[in-house]
Amino acid sequence: MDVKMVPSWKVRLAEEFEKPYFRSLIDFVKQEYRTQTIFPPGKEIFRAFDSCDFADVKVVIIGQDPYHGPNQANGLCFSVRDGIRMPPSLVNIFKEIHEDLGKPIPRSGDLERWSRQGVLLLNATLTVRAASPGSHQNKGWEMFTDAAIKKISEERENVVFLLWGAYAQKKGEVINRNKHLVLMSAHPSPFSADRGFFGCKHFSKANEYLKSKGLREIDW
Repeated sequence: MDVKMVPSWKVRLAEEFEKPYFRSLIDFVKQEYRTQTIFPPGKEIFRAFDSCDFADVKVVIIGQDPYHGPNQANGLCFSVRDGIRMPPSLVNIFKEIHEDLGKPIPRSGDLERWSRQGVLLLNATLTVRAASPGSHQNKGWEMFTDAAIKKISEERENVVFLLWGAYAQKKGEVINRNKHLVLMSAHPSPFSADRGFFGCKHFSKANEYLKSKGLREIDW
C-alpha cells in the first residue's frame, strides 16, 4: 500500500509500516475497500499527514472515527467536504470560535485551511465502514496514531493539544505536559457540548500560548 503523506511524516513513521500489526491492518483495510463502502476515499486515508508537515505542527486536534455518511469524511477530523452540510459537532466548534474570537461562522466545513497553518486534524481511527461508526476500531489504527502523537510529544515542543471528550483525553496520556500545552474539555457533540465545551475558549488560549512562544497564531 502506497502511504500518501509528506516525507517528514513518512520518515518518522517508517518503523510502524514494517510492524506486523500495521501489515495486518492494511490487509484488513484493503479487503474492506474491496467489499464494502468505506470512508474516506482511499487516497485521503492519510490526508492529515499529507497536509501538515511534521515540522509545522502547532496544534493537534484528536478525533475518534471519520464521519460515516456519504461524501462527508475527507481525511481530516471534524472536517467535511465543501458543499456538504456540517455535522452537529462541527457546527458547535464554529459556534465556540464565534463566541471565543468573534469570527463569523464559515459556509464551508472543510478544515484544510487549518491544516495548512499547522493544525494536525487526526482521527484515532483513519477509516470506517459506511453507516457503521466504530467498525474499524481495534484493528491497529489506534497503535499507529498513538505512535504519531508520541513522535510529536518527543521530538517537538510548544505544541498545543486540544483533547475534547474522554476518548481523546485518554489518547493524550502519552503527551509530555512539561513541553506542550494540553487543553481538555467535553466533546463538541450536541450530547456533551453544554457540559464544558461551550465556553472552554480553547481557540483563544491556543493562540495566546503560541504567541507567547513567538509562534504565529492560527487563523481559526
